[in-house]
Amino acid sequence: METTAEFSVRSAGERPTVALTGDWTANSLGDAPARLAQAVTSRGAVGVDIRKIRRLDTAGAYALIRALPHDFDLKSVQSRPESARLLELVGAAVHVEPVSTTPPRGFHEMTVRIGKGVMYVGYEWVDTLAFLGHLLVVVARSTGYLFTNPKRIRWAAIFSLAERAGLDAIPIVAVTSFFIGAVVGLLGANMLSQFGAQVFAVELIGIAVLREFNIIITAILLAGRSASSFAAELGSMKMNQEVDAMQVMGVDPFEALVLPRFLALLLTIPLLTFVATLAGLLGGLVVVWVVLDLGPTFFLQRIVDNVGAIHFVVGMSKAPVMAAVIAGIGCRQGLEVGGDVESLGRRVTAAVVHAIFAIIMIDAVFAVLFMKLNI
Repeated sequence: METTAEFSVRSAGERPTVALTGDWTANSLGDAPARLAQAVTSRGAVGVDIRKIRRLDTAGAYALIRALPHDFDLKSVQSRPESARLLELVGAAVHVEPVSTTPPRGFHEMTVRIGKGVMYVGYEWVDTLAFLGHLLVVVARSTGYLFTNPKRIRWAAIFSLAERAGLDAIPIVAVTSFFIGAVVGLLGANMLSQFGAQVFAVELIGIAVLREFNIIITAILLAGRSASSFAAELGSMKMNQEVDAMQVMGVDPFEALVLPRFLALLLTIPLLTFVATLAGLLGGLVVVWVVLDLGPTFFLQRIVDNVGAIHFVVGMSKAPVMAAVIAGIGCRQGLEVGGDVESLGRRVTAAVVHAIFAIIMIDAVFAVLFMKLNI
């Protein structure tokens, strides 16, 4: 049982001595530090004896040091060895001088910021490679389970995520692609009419929708919809230490959380791309029919004869890559969330921005590649 912190003043000898008794801990200090400071101030130079203190913690040591004069020599305090060591540690922390740093200005500031940015990019690249390596290991292991023990694969989670992250996006993908196809058809009809070649608006719509806009619109919409959702879900689990609990129980978070989301998008993005293709062609067909008075039969026949299936294959070939990029970026940013809400918001934003940037960059790489292959 703790006793209240107390002290007494002995006047014997050359100078008064303050003797502390009781428990000088956070729970039993009371107003003893204030009374001690008043007593020390009124008597000038005093000695301090803390050998009769029962218990002393950092709060009690800090209160004692604050009550004594600033220039008081703590080594002169009569104490037991353990108490002297505690006073020494707390005193060193109390009397440490704050370090004032001058923030860089001008060219030096710019150099520092550029250096930090380069280091940050390097760390992000290394972390991305580590994430990719871990994901590839899990994918290879799960492929083995597919033939040896299919029950170990979380089919329920995969199909649930496929419905929530992919199939539920069909309406927004279809509507957006419809209007993109309509805009492309309207611009093509207006521009080509100046040269008397308005009939070629059909080929323009077909190539633009089949080759580029179907997968680009789908991927960008899922980057804003699914990548942010994945980052927020995994980030919340990371903040609540659910991911750490899974690791303690021997469950690999990549196998339980990342892989189902990766496979769900891998299954749904090709379907959504096909839906976007149909919707985009329908939007272009409506514009061509209304503006140029070219009927649906004529539109579809020119698509089949002059556009062909190769552009559709080119567009669909990008779908698995986009799915892997969106799922990977969303899950990686979610697993990088710290313990505060600010980190969660920052990582969710980074997931969307990085995913959209990666989509545009990868599409440009595909464009150059197919151009070199003359496809």
